[in-house]
Amino acid sequence: MLTTSSNDDVAFVRFILCAGTLVHCMQGDNTDSDIKNRLAEKMAGEITLSNKPGDVMKKWRLNFDVAQSDLSTFLDVSPSVISDYESGRRKSPGTVIVSKIVNALLDIDEQRGSKKIRAYENMISESYDKKIVFDIHEYTSPMPVTELADLIEAEIIHTQKTEYDKQLYGYTVVDSLKAILELPSYEFQRLYGWSTERAMIFTRVSTGRSPLVAIRVTSLKPGAIVLHGLKGKDVDPIARKIAEVENIHLMSTMMPVESMIEILQSR
Repeated sequence: MLTTSSNDDVAFVRFILCAGTLVHCMQGDNTDSDIKNRLAEKMAGEITLSNKPGDVMKKWRLNFDVAQSDLSTFLDVSPSVISDYESGRRKSPGTVIVSKIVNALLDIDEQRGSKKIRAYENMISESYDKKIVFDIHEYTSPMPVTELADLIEAEIIHTQKTEYDKQLYGYTVVDSLKAILELPSYEFQRLYGWSTERAMIFTRVSTGRSPLVAIRVTSLKPGAIVLHGLKGKDVDPIARKIAEVENIHLMSTMMPVESMIEILQSR
């Protein structure tokens, strides 16, 4: 059974989680168990510190490709319990509940071969090449894709048919030319940070075709794609078509990179 804890417990564990994450980042040995522990701290800390813990809980469940029914079965609770926490119908979960859910997601992934845990290993262990990745940022509360468009003064080129106001949990600003020419295929997934539900912002694009083709042939798909430095009318028809086929939000912006990053970081 999932039980709650007191507000004092929550406040204390928030401090421990933040401190623990810092210590592990400095002293981690990158063994399998260490990666799992640090990932657990990352997940639990993000959920606990969020103003909308249910949204973040749902994000991590989706990141691990775990259905509500599978998670509830693993925890031996009704699917409505998970649904209520994610929707906010129940009060914010205590640290005991957060810990059980996080550990359940990680244990389920281990049973499936630890594919997601291994995918996040690079995020924990390595830094980014600043010549390729200009900025990568995660949000503790989701940002609707319409808010992103407003913030960066973007022109909407294609909108998802099934989810107009999709929730994004972060963004990556990447030099499209260097990423395509210099990044090995196995490194491409690192551009997705901690969640694929993010905006992938490609700079140095001439028509937008190459970034969309790269997305088309990879298994991971972002929540939205932004073509920087390109007006909507100049976007290649093939790029438009790929966005439609993949059902991905596609937009373009002319806002200077530095200004765009500053605005998105302060959001």
